Amino acid sequence: MQLAVEAGLFNTDIMNDRRNAQQPPERVIGRVIGCDGGRATILSAVSTGSWLATDAWAIGKLISINLGQSRIVALVYKVHAVEPTWNDEAENPIRVEVEFLGEVLDGTGGGAPRFQSGITGYPPIGAVAHRIRAADLALVYELGGRKGVVIGKITQDASIDATVDMEGMLSRHFALLGTTGVGKSSAVALLLRRAVAVRPRLRVLILDPHNEYASAFPDLALTIDGEALDLPIWMFKQEELADVVFRGRPTLPDEPDILREVVATARARYRLPAVPDNARDFASPLLKRPLDHGGQRAGADPASTAQGTASDVATPYRVKDIFAAIDELIGLHELRWPRPALRSLKVRLESLHADPRYQFMFGRANMHETVAPILAQIFRVPLHGRPITAFQLGGLPGEVVNAVASVLSRLAFEIAMASQGAMEVLVLCEEAHRYVPSDPRLGFAPTRQAIARIAKEGRKYGCYLGVVTQRPGELDPTILSQCSTIFAMRLANERDQQIIRSAISDASASTIAFLASIGNREAIAFGEGVATTMRMRFATLAPHELPAMSSRRTVPDGPRFDPTLDDIVRRMRA
Repeated sequence: MQLAVEAGLFNTDIMNDRRNAQQPPERVIGRVIGCDGGRATILSAVSTGSWLATDAWAIGKLISINLGQSRIVALVYKVHAVEPTWNDEAENPIRVEVEFLGEVLDGTGGGAPRFQSGITGYPPIGAVAHRIRAADLALVYELGGRKGVVIGKITQDASIDATVDMEGMLSRHFALLGTTGVGKSSAVALLLRRAVAVRPRLRVLILDPHNEYASAFPDLALTIDGEALDLPIWMFKQEELADVVFRGRPTLPDEPDILREVVATARARYRLPAVPDNARDFASPLLKRPLDHGGQRAGADPASTAQGTASDVATPYRVKDIFAAIDELIGLHELRWPRPALRSLKVRLESLHADPRYQFMFGRANMHETVAPILAQIFRVPLHGRPITAFQLGGLPGEVVNAVASVLSRLAFEIAMASQGAMEVLVLCEEAHRYVPSDPRLGFAPTRQAIARIAKEGRKYGCYLGVVTQRPGELDPTILSQCSTIFAMRLANERDQQIIRSAISDASASTIAFLASIGNREAIAFGEGVATTMRMRFATLAPHELPAMSSRRTVPDGPRFDPTLDDIVRRMRA
């Protein structure tokens, strides 16, 4: 009864406020009736069909609380009626829960108003809440002295640009999270276009498991698929090569150690003076000593030399020297390794060598005798106006994708470090939960290490990380916590929302409570790259700038690939 009386008195008060307050009458929408350290409760009224019912108290919108010389900016996160029944003939009292974001301070001495995060004073009981001014709303999302890049519009007011500090977003890494179908790929394409426009020296490597970005950058990207990829076998570290050779197949106990030894032998033989193939005597006693590496120092222990050689350095070796070394080990009278293990390893390598899907490791790539032309292709040296390299991993064998991602990520970090920051590289990792899953027992350890190294140390050398995933709950939280700017699109899974809540220190439950219901192309942006938490909608790209899947949906009447059964079978075999 008492609350109903108060609500009735409030209905009269709010009408007087609308007539007498300094603000235009339509801007006054309620009064503060409760407050704690970071939130306030506002009592308002709603009548059936009124403007107030549909607009002012929308979840996720910002409102102002007037304190005279300043105005507190607050986010609406919960609305509920006071009475259990609805009266169509009168205004109905409602309670609105808001969270403080900061305050707009009027300039002193003729200075311009400014927004600051946090508040210096709390609203008293009875303080007037009102619609936020357009000028104040623009101040909330200003980047201050930082240069902003427009990536869309503020959801609350489409006349206000959503801007991001590209320097802060890139240098401290970023993540874009959202379930499938919400516009993630088109948002990525937009961000990359803006990034290379303001950072002309930036190189972008896209690890594209769905082969969808080739169509998004027809003017900016070099697309490398399984047929165009040149990544010689000698560029793989020992762990990466072992993953290619043994993954998904049970190994005999000695096979990994044999592989390490014969690779070291092949590297050492490549460094020997050039000898015509027809002059090589593979039956000679010299070449039957697989650990005699030519450059071995006198008195050194052969076994320690084999393990300590720079087998992981990207120096060339010939596949035929690996086969020759295995044959020599098989032919020794005093066996170092069991013959079944030697023969099994040789069969594995021969199968890979003959498989057309692995030609990027064994075919044209082995024509390169230095790493320079390979790095020039991958990292666009020189740029020639195409700073983006899209690696279409979808056409590669599943058992080799992780190893290729490991090599590319490792090379990106190494070239940035070797150039002392002169070459800035952004590694964009699509479906990142595949490479750095939350369970350390899953995934591929070298890929996890390469991406984690970029996340932890890359900023010092100009190597940046972009993480894109639809399942943040399955992503390593350490990697996500290194991303200082996050664009969270629609996420319905409670565990995924909880991961974001725990990874972002300034994101409270109320801020992301409506992630499950925001629209397509909308995102909640947090972190270093934005002035404050903002709900925004990404700008629309032209049809020819959309990723493949998006463009097929957008241009249904455009040209489509209509394969025959023979085409499908040929692609499956390739």
